[in-house]
Amino acid sequence: MSTAVSISSIHPPIVEMKGISKRFPSVIANNSIDLSLYEGEVHALLGENGAGKTTLMNILYGLYKPDSGEIFVNGNRVSIKSPKDAIDLKIAMVHQHFELVPTLTVAENVGLGLKSKTWPILDLDTVIKRINELAKNYDLLVNPSAKAEQLSVGERQRVEIIKALYREAHILILDEPTSILTDDEVKGLFNFMRSMAAERRTVVIITHKLPEVIAVSDRVTVLRHGEVVARLLTKDTNPNELAKKMVGQEVSGKKELPGEEPSEKVVLEIQHVSARNDKGVLGLNDISLSLRAGEILGIAGVSGNGQTELADILTGMRKVTNGKVLVQGLDLTNASPRNMIEHGVGHIPEDRMGSGLLLDMSIAENLVLEIRNDPRFEKKYMVDNEQVHLNAERLVKEYSITCPSVEASARTLSGGNMLKAILAKVLSRNPKVLIAAQPTSGLDVGAAEFIKEKLKERRGFGVGILLISGDLNEIMTLSDRIAVFYGGKIMGIMPAATAKLEEIGLMMGGVAAS
Repeated sequence: MSTAVSISSIHPPIVEMKGISKRFPSVIANNSIDLSLYEGEVHALLGENGAGKTTLMNILYGLYKPDSGEIFVNGNRVSIKSPKDAIDLKIAMVHQHFELVPTLTVAENVGLGLKSKTWPILDLDTVIKRINELAKNYDLLVNPSAKAEQLSVGERQRVEIIKALYREAHILILDEPTSILTDDEVKGLFNFMRSMAAERRTVVIITHKLPEVIAVSDRVTVLRHGEVVARLLTKDTNPNELAKKMVGQEVSGKKELPGEEPSEKVVLEIQHVSARNDKGVLGLNDISLSLRAGEILGIAGVSGNGQTELADILTGMRKVTNGKVLVQGLDLTNASPRNMIEHGVGHIPEDRMGSGLLLDMSIAENLVLEIRNDPRFEKKYMVDNEQVHLNAERLVKEYSITCPSVEASARTLSGGNMLKAILAKVLSRNPKVLIAAQPTSGLDVGAAEFIKEKLKERRGFGVGILLISGDLNEIMTLSDRIAVFYGGKIMGIMPAATAKLEEIGLMMGGVAAS
């Protein structure tokens, strides 16, 4: 891997991104970023979720237009307005979520949109011949005649890479490329990257995984909160330093919880649970943990490491393939969402609009969705609309929900008020276990503090809270204990009072703390 470093020291960069900024509503994704890429190197872009890594590369690939800044390729200032422009400049990107047409064959996917001698009919024989050549040269074996929907996730990734090579990519961007691969497939991918670098091509790997940065990259750029915080030669750094750079030093560690200790009563227990994710691979791999009454257990980790699957199995939205889920001592493994609700499990979902509220129903109706069969809201076997309305008026006041009327549709609520409505809906039935997934994400400071206060209040009432959050400050200051997830496994569980930021950062990156 030293070859690329020597090349970069004597040759000008093949790509320069200067002063790149990109803003979205309520967030600055990239803030005046400078990035240089050199021929013959594997360059790691390292950072937590939301650090701005993928946004920056989406700009280089033409999916986003920067608000400010310049891009130079081979010393020439360029305007990249679309992926076609990027491909014309020999830049290709393989996204974390593949973009193959399931019903087409590998060859048809690779050749899609390309002109040939037989245009407008695709010259499949030529495409298949070239696919076989590339597959052999780079050890990316796939069957050109197989349909994309028949392929494993590892094979689909190979097809995406072959698509890029077929278009003669000189700069290849890989977004979280190992997140869905087996260990053997990861080794094969690393060998491919090194082969690309040996041919004086450039590979950019977007990642949060410290072991793969050390294993395969020549240089690493660390992003945090949309800014570059470090540029390092991989041979001169180590996982501890990278972890510290990745998570930063902003976490104060000052505990916000009242002094009461959690009860010894266990309200939730997960025993050796495994479950598959939406792609059919293990999203949870033999995890065990327990949650006590009056405890907040923080789940830390870069998203995509099993947190979604964890919330799903605890709310009846996903089946486990192994293990048990016990709620207040009862075996509720693979119970339905209704059964989980009836046995005291509440859920603040990450997807507020998709699964938190029914947007076309009124706010009042949404607030009784989980207790619709409660006798308080029935009158002669019919819904008692007056009581539903009065309940909504009370909750809107209690939770400071700003809305035109409780009879207005939930769609009229702002993001912060949607979350308050979900919180009111869930907490009004007094759950004993609360799964809170990214509860303050995207909220302004005032709304976020309101949510935190409600969580602390429920902890004081003896509710066991599983707090899933990408905000380390939130995790460290609100939690009694912290469990760190990586690759669908628990890397460690520790008391929040003695947890060290660097230790958590290492585990989030897949390195067991010493």
